[in-house]
Amino acid sequence: MANILLIIGVVLLILWLLGFVSAYTLGGFIHVALVIGLILVVVWLVMRFSRRR
Repeated sequence: MANILLIIGVVLLILWLLGFVSAYTLGGFIHVALVIGLILVVVWLVMRFSRRR
């Protein structure tokens, strides 16, 4: 489950970076993708570090 969250988060962050190139076509979706991507990466980090304890 944690690996899936990381993959989804990274994909959304890549889409956000690509959105700078095509800002005219994607518009607000890029910012939504950034927020969701960051949330998923933070959740993955929390899950990863909580398992070590």
